[in-house]
Amino acid sequence: MPAPATLSPLIARKSRPLKGRTAAPGDKSVSHRALILGALAVGETSVSGLLEAEDVLNTAAAMRSLGAEVIRGATGWRIYGVGVGGFSRPSNVLDFGNSGTGVRLTMGAVATTPIEAIFTGDASLRRRPMERVLDPLVLFGAHAEAREGGLLPVVLKGARQPVPIEHRLQVASAQVKSALLLAALNVPGRSTIIERAATRDHTERMLKAFGADIACEEKDGATAISITGEVELKPARIEVPSDPSSAAFPLVAALIVPGSDIVLEKVMLNARRTGLIETLLEMGAKIEIRNRRDNGGEAIGDLSVRHSALKGVDVPPERAPSMIDEYPVLAVAAAFAEGRTIMRGLDELRVKESDRLAAIAAGLKANGVKFEETADGLAVDGAGPEGVRGGGHVATHMDHRIAMSFLVMGLASRTPVRVDDSAMIATSFPNFQTLMANLGAEMVPA
Repeated sequence: MPAPATLSPLIARKSRPLKGRTAAPGDKSVSHRALILGALAVGETSVSGLLEAEDVLNTAAAMRSLGAEVIRGATGWRIYGVGVGGFSRPSNVLDFGNSGTGVRLTMGAVATTPIEAIFTGDASLRRRPMERVLDPLVLFGAHAEAREGGLLPVVLKGARQPVPIEHRLQVASAQVKSALLLAALNVPGRSTIIERAATRDHTERMLKAFGADIACEEKDGATAISITGEVELKPARIEVPSDPSSAAFPLVAALIVPGSDIVLEKVMLNARRTGLIETLLEMGAKIEIRNRRDNGGEAIGDLSVRHSALKGVDVPPERAPSMIDEYPVLAVAAAFAEGRTIMRGLDELRVKESDRLAAIAAGLKANGVKFEETADGLAVDGAGPEGVRGGGHVATHMDHRIAMSFLVMGLASRTPVRVDDSAMIATSFPNFQTLMANLGAEMVPA
């Protein structure tokens, strides 16, 4: 997806109390995986609640280009899969726009199929490292050609005679782990992926739902995930819960805007995605989880959130994988807390849609928030509930989470906050402005 010809700057102003019930969009991680596994199954997979944002729609388009039939209906989506190893060579370049998840997981699904495909994305995605996934995919027998530094565009030639692997992940990345598990599906024998730090396990859960032979075993302080290849996947019925990474924005907004009282419905509560909630509770947040239930193997619940007096905390580095996308908005919450909040183990933020760590720091500086940036983290000195000056012009660097985080800051700061562009918010949260406006927030074009 090319960069927009014109920017869409947005200003967030001090808000009246946020009130009401709402639901964040469907979970992006689950949406990508439902489309890809549906395309690799034999028969009809139905998906309700799919996130219809640009990132996910680009993955849907890629599955069509690879031969699957993907149809949007009145009540949901239907995918008619081609089976494991059944992808056909696409006639066009596969363009994933801004989506690191879509491009990396699809590379995995293609890597052990004897076809050639070209992968690319927008300017932001073309700056993100792909070696971390391409290097282990080559172990299966795939061949990859990338720009210097392992950057997109990438020409990937799938292995004609793939071999099983045992591989220990060098980085804590659910995307890399998932790519390797998807590649292993078309390999004779059993492959094992070992991760030292627990990352999102949506792929493992969904593979089981589609009938894959997969097992997880704790071994020497790590998790060994073994999967048998050349097994036919069965179609499934997937209900996508609300994305906790998207719910994070109205959640933090309600915590920092005085008098707020909202309910966020059917939020995913997978234990590997609840690091932000756990951290905010430690900070003194008034968050109550109601109506806990199971939804297709994923725990969900409704979050009751009220304005809270927050205090600074030390966030342990081992929590980072369970909230890696939520650190920008956590930094905003920390700015309104009393005391210092320390966040460590954030190296992965250097290689997101932007150098998120640098972008967070620049946004805090622009709005008068004191902080200390370290090699792998950030320490934010909270100014208290009324102490954030605001008034900053924030450079988003085409990063949707930076844009939404600092718009949330503007709802409680003394003076409005302006972001230089809001167009890319559509990649993950297309109804962000509408949802926030319905709760009472004021965000207007700059």
